[in-house]
Amino acid sequence: MLAAENKKKKLSGFSSVWLSSWSLPCCKSGFSSSSTVEKEPTNEKLSKNCSESANKKPGGWKSMPFILGNETFERLAAFGLFANFMVYLTREFHLDQVYASNILNIWSGITNFFPLIGAFISDAYVGRFRTIAVASFFSLLGMTVVTLTAWLPELHPPSCTTQQRILNQCVRASTSHLGALLMGLISLSIGSAGIRPCSIPFGVDQFDRTTDEGNKGIKSFFNWYYTTFTVVLLLTQTLIVYIQDSVSWKIGFAIPTVCMLCSIIMFFIGTKVYVYVKPEGSIFSGIAQVLVAAYRKRKLKLPSEKQVDGIFYDPPLYGTAVLSKLPFTNQFGVLNKAALVMEGELNPDGSRVNQWKLASIQQVEEVKCLARIFPIWAAGIIGLTSMAQQGTFTISQAQKMDRHLGPKFQIPPGSIGIISFITIGLWVPFYDRVLVPALRRITKHEGGITLLQRIGIGMVFSILSMVAAAMVEKVRRDSANTNPNPEGIAPMSILWLAPQLILMGLCEAFNIIGQIEFFNVQFPEHMRSVANALFSCSFAGASYVSTILVTIVHHTTRTHSHPDWLTNDINAGRLDYFYYLIAGMGVLNLIYFLYVAQRYHYKGSIDLQDRAQDVEVELGSKGELDYYSARFEDSK
Repeated sequence: MLAAENKKKKLSGFSSVWLSSWSLPCCKSGFSSSSTVEKEPTNEKLSKNCSESANKKPGGWKSMPFILGNETFERLAAFGLFANFMVYLTREFHLDQVYASNILNIWSGITNFFPLIGAFISDAYVGRFRTIAVASFFSLLGMTVVTLTAWLPELHPPSCTTQQRILNQCVRASTSHLGALLMGLISLSIGSAGIRPCSIPFGVDQFDRTTDEGNKGIKSFFNWYYTTFTVVLLLTQTLIVYIQDSVSWKIGFAIPTVCMLCSIIMFFIGTKVYVYVKPEGSIFSGIAQVLVAAYRKRKLKLPSEKQVDGIFYDPPLYGTAVLSKLPFTNQFGVLNKAALVMEGELNPDGSRVNQWKLASIQQVEEVKCLARIFPIWAAGIIGLTSMAQQGTFTISQAQKMDRHLGPKFQIPPGSIGIISFITIGLWVPFYDRVLVPALRRITKHEGGITLLQRIGIGMVFSILSMVAAAMVEKVRRDSANTNPNPEGIAPMSILWLAPQLILMGLCEAFNIIGQIEFFNVQFPEHMRSVANALFSCSFAGASYVSTILVTIVHHTTRTHSHPDWLTNDINAGRLDYFYYLIAGMGVLNLIYFLYVAQRYHYKGSIDLQDRAQDVEVELGSKGELDYYSARFEDSK
């Protein structure tokens, strides 16, 4: 899952919609819970409020060298430490590939889930700067501990010769060795919980989005952010991995750790020029309020007529120049009870007495957005499970193949994943500049194809990738067994793994970018932090599914005459069967996805022209779009 996790971040850079999800104005709140009837503030007032909340003029590009320097060194540290970690666990800690795979998948799942907690703490309590600062020290602590496991003889098992490895006589890592390693991984997960959800928003906070100059600065910031990210990715997948694999694990781990220290230094040097936006409350609190209020009123009956005024709590929204207001719908009607106004629930000024007993229609409809998208999100978990294998069993395959590129140079196993990166880098510009315009002329759709179609195509490539991986593995295993040698290396070039990696790169270019854009487009603007949290949780779910699947296969496929499919000696196992199993699951998941996708209604939108203000109303379905469009025409 490690390789998949790294690519997830890279792919985010190709989605402009994803970028906007982090570009929230500094004064924008989570759920719209206010009941005030004040008139919508103008851009001038909004800018003033933003400045007051920041308490100083936006830092702009004066703060960018420190923020970009911090993020560049932090990414170089994180990716450099773990780009080749599967090899480290099997070669230096002498762990079985199943055990090593489960460690990586569980750690990846935790690391992808923890940012939800970090985002909540940052938004609701401590703010982004403090969250990043504390998390950075946890990351440095974790990296130092992991580096020490390679540096100190007491923290890793004794080295093993090639002959001992062949005879399976290597001393496996003890409980204390694994304890030290896991302590480092947990510290890194805590660090990721604070850095990942806050780094981009903290950079956006430095610009004033109410001005053209600020918006241009944000776009430029994203360009530089992902440019440095690409450079870091190439360095870690090539130079750092080569040092770890061919020179020294000590040096290979020490370099990223020193980079993390430099990251912290760069971050604190810029403290005098940063903009510090105060925590404004988390959107997750609003979700919880709706669920609690609906549960408390579960025994109440909803009125039969679709009337809002006087029955449901529907205060006017304010605080932004363009509002995103969702209409009242009957879908998931049980949640509507949360907005039912009961006696004693409103103050004389129209505000709520208790936010945990009464929610607004806007809050309720935002939770419904989450409920509508959930089936699509669930389908994405299995679709991403195939990616989890790139950082684990694909590396195991690479270790048992001819890695020579010329007479002297050998490709490190951990660097083979760069083929997927190259595929993405070549395909996405071609798709965006050539294929989409051609498809647009045929389908008359702005994106060439719908987002759900794009996700479905990515799932097909995911299945094909696993089929290709299984076919190549069978040829590789047969070649190794036909031409036996002490190390079990098949006389077959490592580049035979290219087909499955190219197909996986296409899967990511369609599926992952499609999911990022889909989640962000189908949520209101201020809920897009939830959209990105959902996407992160998809990878966490895929990691856990992979762990469960590996464990079940490992314990159920062993017979008296044959080892299990995922035995440590892959030449004696049937890794190809495991790949076919994932492909089969992918086919079933694709059928489920097609079922729920056909029943999904894209959120439409119309612009209502008011004399006082322009209000953008986002609708929950195409049917609702037609209904409200007709009402608007009748009102003219």
